[in-house]
Amino acid sequence: MESRTAAPQLESLIDDLLKDYLLRNAAARTLKAGLDQVGVGFKPVVDHITIRTTDIDRRAEEFVHLGYAYHETLEYEDWFAKVYRTPGYPALFVDQAYPGERGKSSLIPGWVAVFGDRTLHHVAIRVEDIEVAIQQLRAEGVTFAGDIVGARGGVLRQIFTTPERVNGQPFSVLEFTERHHGYQGFSPPQADGLMKSTLRAD
Repeated sequence: MESRTAAPQLESLIDDLLKDYLLRNAAARTLKAGLDQVGVGFKPVVDHITIRTTDIDRRAEEFVHLGYAYHETLEYEDWFAKVYRTPGYPALFVDQAYPGERGKSSLIPGWVAVFGDRTLHHVAIRVEDIEVAIQQLRAEGVTFAGDIVGARGGVLRQIFTTPERVNGQPFSVLEFTERHHGYQGFSPPQADGLMKSTLRAD
């Protein structure tokens, strides 16, 4: 459990990551502007944050030291992720390619080589109705990568915005997440589908 002495440091760490992300993601700024107008703000609706790295355990140490705890490992074809949680903060999703031959086809190492692992790849926003959220953001000029992943009526539905680009390279995305029936987890097939949706958008 997070100690009282660690709480201000963890709050500052999350705030700094979100501030950096918002500076470099126009779709997220568009959403934040609307949330700010009604006094909600961006951070209260964050479902999870995602960091790409070449070494999950090393990168997660900073968060574990401040109160996050390992929750589960999710495995995919050429990459894997570990999820960390702590009360009162968004889930932390940290991913990397498998070492060796199995991870050679993953896009994660190339992304980390360009952008490092001190910034967020994406932030997921919890929404009540994903179709309505998409419609509203499209009206503001935001575009989306692929289709909604997850069946209507299912426990988890997700979609990424089209990747923001830095120097021509796909950088960050904003995710919409619709959850039902108290489900707080992640679905490996869906996460892999989201990853591939950004490839199609390129």
